[in-house]
Amino acid sequence: MNPEALVAQFGEQQIAAFMLVLARISPLFILAPLFSSKMLPGRARGIAAVALAVGMAPIVGKFGGDAKIPLDALSFVGLMFKEILVGMAFAFALGALFAAVSLAGNLLDTMIGFAFGALVDPVTGNPGGVLSQLYALVGVMVFVVIGGDAWVIQGLARTYDAVPLLEAPAIGTLVEGMQVAFSGVLGAAVQIAAPVLVAVILTDVGFGVVSRVVPQLNVFAVGFPAKVTVGLVLIGASLPFVAGWLGDELQASVGSALHALQVEG
Repeated sequence: MNPEALVAQFGEQQIAAFMLVLARISPLFILAPLFSSKMLPGRARGIAAVALAVGMAPIVGKFGGDAKIPLDALSFVGLMFKEILVGMAFAFALGALFAAVSLAGNLLDTMIGFAFGALVDPVTGNPGGVLSQLYALVGVMVFVVIGGDAWVIQGLARTYDAVPLLEAPAIGTLVEGMQVAFSGVLGAAVQIAAPVLVAVILTDVGFGVVSRVVPQLNVFAVGFPAKVTVGLVLIGASLPFVAGWLGDELQASVGSALHALQVEG
């Protein structure tokens, strides 16, 4: 179907609304958990983004009432940029949560010693240790089980209540929300890994004392298997609590992302 026939069938306003909605949805498939996973082919993510835009565009178009989308090039490009910015702010707040989960795994990989065998993380596509991959996959599993994908889509739809299609967001509030999300990554990672980190540090301290008392003992040969054993046991014990924490934090992340989106007054 050529562009003229497409415009004649659907109308300029509907096509413009679809393109603007697609611009807000697209960052979800670049930054948000699960939606941006490298395990999903790029073509599949593109089709999913278009399908979401097709479903949301007619509903979003009604929020504007009788207001018309400006179709001149300069105004429309400005609206596209605004929509991408709003979508990035929403997706970034969610992506920061799962960045904290992966960072917790990286911290434990370094402390226990699994960082020596870094592999490519199938979720993010970046090099990562065994525990980083484990935590990332557990995070995705919990995300799917608790219906996180539905929460994210509902949250994305609610962004149009906060920042309608033809309104501009408050940049100050937007930047502050992204700053809060970014600055909380390390703290959240330490919360996730804290029980295992404390146990591994205490194990290191214990073997340090033993090496002073018995210098003949090869501490590295004995301590490394001990650290791995202690780490894996505590990871198995703490993962159920991590799953509960992740569910609570996901709801809070969607809420904080929506709170950061306000119309410029």
